[in-house]
Amino acid sequence: MHLWVRAEHRPNERRVGITPDGLRDLIARGFRVTVEESPHRILPLADFAAAGAETAPQGSWPDAPRDAIIFGLKELPEDGTPLPHRHIMFGHAYKGQAAGPELLRRFRDGGGALYDLEYLTEPNGRRLAAFGYWAGFAGAAVSLKAWAAQQAGGVCGPVDSFATQAAMTDALRAELDATGKARPRAIVIGALGRVGSGASDLLTQMGVAVTKWDMAQTASGGPFPQILRHDLFINCILAQPGAPVFVGPDALGAGRALTVIGDVACDPTSDFNPVPVYDRATDWAQPVLRVADTPVLDVMAIDNLPSLLPLESSQDFARQLLPVLAELDRIEAGAWGRAGALFRDHVARI
Repeated sequence: MHLWVRAEHRPNERRVGITPDGLRDLIARGFRVTVEESPHRILPLADFAAAGAETAPQGSWPDAPRDAIIFGLKELPEDGTPLPHRHIMFGHAYKGQAAGPELLRRFRDGGGALYDLEYLTEPNGRRLAAFGYWAGFAGAAVSLKAWAAQQAGGVCGPVDSFATQAAMTDALRAELDATGKARPRAIVIGALGRVGSGASDLLTQMGVAVTKWDMAQTASGGPFPQILRHDLFINCILAQPGAPVFVGPDALGAGRALTVIGDVACDPTSDFNPVPVYDRATDWAQPVLRVADTPVLDVMAIDNLPSLLPLESSQDFARQLLPVLAELDRIEAGAWGRAGALFRDHVARI
């Protein structure tokens, strides 16, 4: 079993899905592991090499042996080339996303396969590994930055990664204190899940009062006027069939306290987007979209939030994923088999 850990193509993406210790474990099980060079990866290549990895130039995965399984996190370069390898990554191709059909066509044309990290699950559908906690934590932090910028009459400026969680929270607390205002009121929907737990923990650390909603509070369907009475709304519910609309376009006018939506789930192009007030993801250079002016309403929808805390998020995710990677030699069974069947089902539809 040959696992090829590719360098990430996306700017600002410093995460990695395996640590040197995890790599050492796989090699001890008989795996062959190749790790590409990367100037951005939070964990240095030398540590992987010391653990026994072979190394390869950045971006050389298209020339990897055909039996190698290519392992990354975020999207591949969108160059239209057929994909003959098996890939492990977040594909974002199964929920009506605009780029999904093209990615699936590339796999179909090349004869490769996608094992989507989002769909590595137990039989009951529970995900086996997720970045959710750190997505929620970082998403709530950027949403609070957006609120702080509004207090000075501005718009949230560029963000960058932090070396540690403590560095992020210290900087954010100082920024909030500098506004001279009382802390805002926040509502987190999906508060009982991994993402919602991370968001709630960050908000609580910052002294923000948090209303926590989950399935019981949203079972009646939306929209929900209660959301508009809070200053911040953090959405932690993934877009999926049957998801209610939490805040719709009719809520953009006057008569609301809500000024920041942190859409941590971030699926604006999905047919099932529960926050249909914006049409594209935001990024590190422009963290928010202003979707209303009277009063202001900014939407934070960065889709690689855990990379703002690349060390903690990589270590946590890699720890969860390692037992699943160790079962790659049984790729047609268990979680891998379920992910492969889901891929084949979606490819058959295009």
